[in-house]
Amino acid sequence: MPLHCILITLFISIITTTAHPPLSPLTPDNQTTYTVSKKLCWAWGCLSEPLEFLFVHNMVRAPHWELPLVWDSQLESYARWWAGQRKADCRLQHSFPEGGFTLGENVFWGGYGVDWTPTDAVQAWAGEWRYYTYATNACEKGRVCGHYTQIVWRNTRRIGCARVVCDGKRGVFITCNYYPPGNYIGQRPY
Repeated sequence: MPLHCILITLFISIITTTAHPPLSPLTPDNQTTYTVSKKLCWAWGCLSEPLEFLFVHNMVRAPHWELPLVWDSQLESYARWWAGQRKADCRLQHSFPEGGFTLGENVFWGGYGVDWTPTDAVQAWAGEWRYYTYATNACEKGRVCGHYTQIVWRNTRRIGCARVVCDGKRGVFITCNYYPPGNYIGQRPY
């Protein structure tokens, strides 16, 4: 078995067999998440884009003692379809009308001239943790935190994502879909 498979298996087994979580949630260290993910991906070429998406999502979930997400090829197909729809215009838009969802979904747009990666998108979404207040279960007034809460949503188990370089130097569009979806009003993410 290749060394990278052993290390990933060890990482996942450590996360899933750790003792009971502390009573208060831990603050995710997004800079560490970003740095570790980038170093692993540079060292191994991240093996595949899906692995990078999965790894960095699970790094964000780990401080909250959430079960690791697993890759879902059907969610990936849906994400690839939606990314394909956005390839021509790179418009930052969800694949469903407001309130008409059966999946969780995060979308990201990065401007032309940067090779935006899955880690960059997840870092942007996870950076919203600073606007989420666990005690009130709400975002700071005037701020967005729903991308972050979807990533760490306790009942979410599967993920599928896609990344596309848009036409006409419009940038990069990235989308991730989650099942079961999160962000239910009145429920806490973890």
